[in-house]
Amino acid sequence: MGTRRHGLIRARKAAGYTQETLAIELGLDTTTVGQWERGKSEPLPYKRPKLAKTLGVTSRGLEELLAEGAAVVSRPSADYETWADDLDRVAVCLGRQEFDLAKLLLDRWTGRLIPSGDDRGLYLYGRSLRLLGDLRQDQGVLTGPMSARQSYGRAMAVFRELGADRRVAQLELQLAVLDEMGGNHEPAAEQYRQLATDTRLDARDRTRAQLWVGTALSKAGRNADAITFIKPAIRQFEALEEPQDWSVAFQKLALAHRGDGDLSQAGVAFQVALDHRPGDAPMQRVRLDTAHGHLLLSDPATADSGLKLLEGAAATSTQYGMMHQLQAISGIRRAYERQA
Repeated sequence: MGTRRHGLIRARKAAGYTQETLAIELGLDTTTVGQWERGKSEPLPYKRPKLAKTLGVTSRGLEELLAEGAAVVSRPSADYETWADDLDRVAVCLGRQEFDLAKLLLDRWTGRLIPSGDDRGLYLYGRSLRLLGDLRQDQGVLTGPMSARQSYGRAMAVFRELGADRRVAQLELQLAVLDEMGGNHEPAAEQYRQLATDTRLDARDRTRAQLWVGTALSKAGRNADAITFIKPAIRQFEALEEPQDWSVAFQKLALAHRGDGDLSQAGVAFQVALDHRPGDAPMQRVRLDTAHGHLLLSDPATADSGLKLLEGAAATSTQYGMMHQLQAISGIRRAYERQA
């Protein structure tokens, strides 16, 4: 399965140039060749003779390549409608932790169809890479080849080329999440703190960044500081009418109060989260039951119930391949056994 490509792309590759090296050879800004190949601009007349010579084509041949490229860029692609529909399906699959189907849908495009150089194709390609990163993150594959970090990095390069600043900032936020998940809590908190006021992000993403400052600080043992970030985030989520984020924030607040030694306030906050469950998807159930089990282990009278909740959460994590969640549950169990 494939797609026609701008004639300049084929000629450039045949001549052994990358976009950057061709631009340098012609004395141009390194983004200019990419603009030509996406059909956003064309070489100026006085540049065309040198471009033709560099590519090893005649002047007439260059004009034919440019004409062919214009046709490719301007032609709407029915495949792109299907691609966009598949990405919507992937987002639904990830919400249900249906990882195998999500990967199958993504492989149709990232593995077989190369964007033809137009902005829409590149945008869909960037979205595909972002969703692939989300899939890997949910599976706990954070670093290395075929990891969330690799996919997010590739997506960021695409969106930077497109000038999609909001998408770039969202990916910076996701990379900070990976740092936190990898145990780099203080650096992640600092990245979140900067993104919480970044105007490239919308209000919801900025508020999530503020909440996650608290999450990272709580994991770093700075629970009193964490609470000062989590409480304003809760109020902001309420103002934004984001009930799922609002409920999750109460889970985070409960754990911060627990870490700060205030089990009474922890119980109050967690009851709010229980009364306003964010949903019943496997990931949501596991996160809620893990937090609940963690709290129950704090009291010897409820510790057995806490262990049962963690056992069920571990079984669900194993069933759906959520390895990071399973590792977190194992860590809670080990900490409890050391203290017991």
